[in-house]
Amino acid sequence: MAPFDVDFAREMIRTTAHPDSGGDHLKKASVFMLMRTPETDPTILAILKADNKGYPWANQVAFPGGHQDPVDPSSLSTAYRELEEETGILPDQVDLIGSLGHFQTIKSTEIEAFFGIWHGEEEEVVYDTSEIARIVMIPLGEVVKTHHEKAYSGRVPGWDELLYPVEDMAVWGATARIFHYFTELLLV
Repeated sequence: MAPFDVDFAREMIRTTAHPDSGGDHLKKASVFMLMRTPETDPTILAILKADNKGYPWANQVAFPGGHQDPVDPSSLSTAYRELEEETGILPDQVDLIGSLGHFQTIKSTEIEAFFGIWHGEEEEVVYDTSEIARIVMIPLGEVVKTHHEKAYSGRVPGWDELLYPVEDMAVWGATARIFHYFTELLLV
């Protein structure tokens, strides 16, 4: 895959009308989709949720994030707070590009996804093993390859079809929706 053009991404995200909020009746959450080394080998930071019995997100690949707390002044502050809590990544290590919009889950939660460039290394990430099994660095080229191979371009696949395989796992659900949306933006 060619180097990722950060300036193109910044302009694309700034000028595109992204998915709107579904309303105040939905629970609010925020996530960060962070890219590392865009110039040479663009990878996306994700987490594999821990295998905790009864935990609804056990063994799922997700972006760092979580539900908005009443004390959070904005969706972005929720995303930064959750990013630091889950990974130890601080705001000054992230070049915020912008919001990708809102994505609903099948559990009546609305996730606002923020995209940024992470200036750090995988070895620097600190996480709670009771919540997170491991950090997963997903090559952007593999996401784009799957997008093409499964003919996802130009359409929105159903929840049961939209899967992005990663190593011995699969990205699905709202995280796959965010991947799909982002990839469609890149391919315009």
